Amino acid sequence: MPWYLYIAIRHTFPKGKRLPFFTVMSVTGVVLGTMALVVVLSVFNGFGHAIREVVSETTGDLKVMNGRIFDDYEEKMDLLESSELVESAAPSAFGMVMLKAGNRPIVPQIQGIDIERERGVVPIDRYVYSGSLDDLDDDSILISSGVANTLRLRVGDEVDVYTPLMIERLKQDEVLLPKLLTVVGVFKTDFAKIDENTIISTLRTMQDLYGLGDGVHTIKVKLKEGVDPDEAAVRLQERFEAPFRVSTWIESNAEYLAIIQFEKRMMFFILLIIILVASFSIATSLFTSVVKKTREIGLFTSMGASSRQIVSCFCLQGFSVGVVGTAIGYLLSFTVLSFRDQITNALFAMMGGKEQSMQFYFFSRLPVHYDKVDLIVIAVLTVSIATLAGLVPALKAGWLKPAEALRSE
Repeated sequence: MPWYLYIAIRHTFPKGKRLPFFTVMSVTGVVLGTMALVVVLSVFNGFGHAIREVVSETTGDLKVMNGRIFDDYEEKMDLLESSELVESAAPSAFGMVMLKAGNRPIVPQIQGIDIERERGVVPIDRYVYSGSLDDLDDDSILISSGVANTLRLRVGDEVDVYTPLMIERLKQDEVLLPKLLTVVGVFKTDFAKIDENTIISTLRTMQDLYGLGDGVHTIKVKLKEGVDPDEAAVRLQERFEAPFRVSTWIESNAEYLAIIQFEKRMMFFILLIIILVASFSIATSLFTSVVKKTREIGLFTSMGASSRQIVSCFCLQGFSVGVVGTAIGYLLSFTVLSFRDQITNALFAMMGGKEQSMQFYFFSRLPVHYDKVDLIVIAVLTVSIATLAGLVPALKAGWLKPAEALRSE
């Protein structure tokens, strides 16, 4: 080991002694900065990753729509399933209805599905935790956990469903009565946007409620394993003429994903300031060390140490602070994130706001995803800033003349 590296480590972390106050403060600053960056960026990455998984699972990898109702969906599905890129396809119709149980009304989104085809695209059976999807028929519905809690419904209860078609018929002097449907199952996807306000019926029931005839609004597509959705969307679009459009899950949620990406970048630059503040603490510590060890520096120089070696000694002190602080920061970050559910629940219990957070971010728990590139960038930036913080005091030490340094009191 080079002597200047050994001296740098011993100055920063003395063996068998209490750590110097300035070393503790410098390392603490690096630890806090690293923790803030790792925790925040991992959470934002978690949101993007969770959206990718949940949206693709609950709505399919791709959607085929024309902005209107179309009847020849069987032909379109055959066209899709003939592609080597596509695993399966399923038709769907959707809209808004008013659901009434007793004297409690709500306005959920309804989705009509072909049960067998839907199973090939979405693992819907996995989400049903009460009742059974096999019991779903034209006189029944599945409801999300949020709807069940709001209306205090359970399997076997009956609800009245009112649709916009009733208003259209009223304009024609016709009275259309609400449809009485039985709840045969309750589902939960852990995606609050769906869980809070969604009901599922058979495709035929939805077509009757909205007067669609044999029409649907969209076709969901599940791609084969390993197929890139963006590339598949371009290739499948060639099979359809305007106004039909093949869109990916990213396009369907582009605005929301853009907000998350923007927030991630802004938080990165804002939290980087913590590292910069810590660097001033390191610089101050090393300036003090240079002043206190002036005679020692003169002794090293008189024994043949070059200015470059003296500079390296103090730069390495900043480097060692950065490495130790970053390592501890990563360890604490992973620990905090592993207990994130307990921490967030405690914070919400004290300050409230859980419902509002779920409405905006759509998740019932805080998602986390570790991006290797982000972790490497954080480590490199943190250690580099800590090392550069020691450069100015190191240069000052390197410029000291031996005679003047030895005479210093």
